[in-house]
Order: sequence, then C-alpha cells, then structure tokens
Amino acid sequence: MLGKNFFLNGHEFFIFEDRTISEILYYFNYQNCLFVIEYNNLICDRNEWPHIKINSKDKIEIITIVGGG
Repeated sequence: MLGKNFFLNGHEFFIFEDRTISEILYYFNYQNCLFVIEYNNLICDRNEWPHIKINSKDKIEIITIVGGG
C-alpha cells in the first residue's frame, strides 16, 4: 500500500490510510473551535471537514482566530 503525503501548516506528513480533515485535526489535537481551515488555498466549511478525504500533495493551513480590543 502506498502512502500519501500532505502538508499541514507547511510541514510534510505521510498517511497510509484514507483520512478526513476532521480525523487529521483530531490526531493533531486541534479541538479548539476558534480556527478555520484553508484547504488547497480555499476556506473550507466546517461542516465539510468530516467528508473531505486527504489526497497526495494536499495543503491544509490552520488559521486561528485571535480576539483583541
């Protein structure tokens, strides 16, 4: 079985099984609600995360929301 490489916040990772964005976020312990996902240069709707499977060369950026005053 061949693996897939993907990029998360600019770092390359490899997976050997199909994984969704939600599964990747859970694995890396991103459980905070205050972020959005940029998936292959497009903002990705949170409701779609469980349905989008990671493919080779995909780029995922986690963009945190910071409040201030």
